Amino acid sequence: MTAAVVEATNGPFILREVARPEAGPGQVLVQIEASGTNPLDAKIRSGEAPHANQPLPAILGMDLAGTVIAIGAGVENFRIGDAVFGLTGGVGGLQGSQAQFAAVDARLLARKPNSLTMLEAAVLPLVIITAWEGLIDRAQLQAGKTVLIQGGGGGVGHAAVQIALARGAKVFATALREDLDYVRSLGAIPIDGSIEAEQYAAEHTDGRGFDLVYDTIGGPVLDASFRAVKRFGHVVSCLGWGTHKLAPLSFKQATYSGVFTLHPLLADQGRAHFGEILKSASELVDAGKLIPRLDPRTFSMEEIETAYDAVAGRNGVVRQQGKIAITIAQ
Repeated sequence: MTAAVVEATNGPFILREVARPEAGPGQVLVQIEASGTNPLDAKIRSGEAPHANQPLPAILGMDLAGTVIAIGAGVENFRIGDAVFGLTGGVGGLQGSQAQFAAVDARLLARKPNSLTMLEAAVLPLVIITAWEGLIDRAQLQAGKTVLIQGGGGGVGHAAVQIALARGAKVFATALREDLDYVRSLGAIPIDGSIEAEQYAAEHTDGRGFDLVYDTIGGPVLDASFRAVKRFGHVVSCLGWGTHKLAPLSFKQATYSGVFTLHPLLADQGRAHFGEILKSASELVDAGKLIPRLDPRTFSMEEIETAYDAVAGRNGVVRQQGKIAITIAQ
């Protein structure tokens, strides 16, 4: 099969013929039709994500969409010909999705939403799982709650906005000014991300704060989230790194939890939950309640370098407007 191989940190993508994998016990062989590309993929390539533990040379790409063409022993929930999507590799020594085929742990997959193309489905798994784990698994979001999504126009952010709305929450979302209309189109109340937390909390909650704040940006935005949450509220972050003062959180007797989406891949623990989340998300998609924000540009395997430049907005390539998908030609 043809695969895009990165041999060294910040090295080029080399299209190379490598051995096609076979489906082992508990696995299915997926003919990959589209690979989703995330900022974390770019960080792995540049050596900025040691927590992902992906030694080079490697085939990168965490998200995929494709068709099951072979089934390993013990797999009962998929059939040959099923269209599937999932967060399946590209970290922890697992083969990524920027190749024509991958032998994938079947627990990580779900059937692709009927209403989505392969490209649209390929950009969802990482962001959907990250958003779901924060809102549903950690915060146990209930209908009627006020939710603030920090970075509502981004990958995890746009997924979190739509999941929270589908759960019956009243959703607010900070965003870049150019994304405010997009956030509004999703059904959330947009907030200019340059405004101070105290100001938008006063404007939208009479100063009480939000029941739940999901930070998808980290750094000073996580600090702002501590100030924006209400008394006895909850803050979740998928980028809770660095040093932060917890006093604003403690004074409100509020709680905090973190999301580390890669753990099931790295530790081989709880992988079946990925498939369960994606199955639920697929139902939301087909019900019209969850729409991926796909960058309109298309990229082939020969253009993977340019796709990664679009994710980072470098080398003169316009930064992604939505998520980037790569077409994997057979």
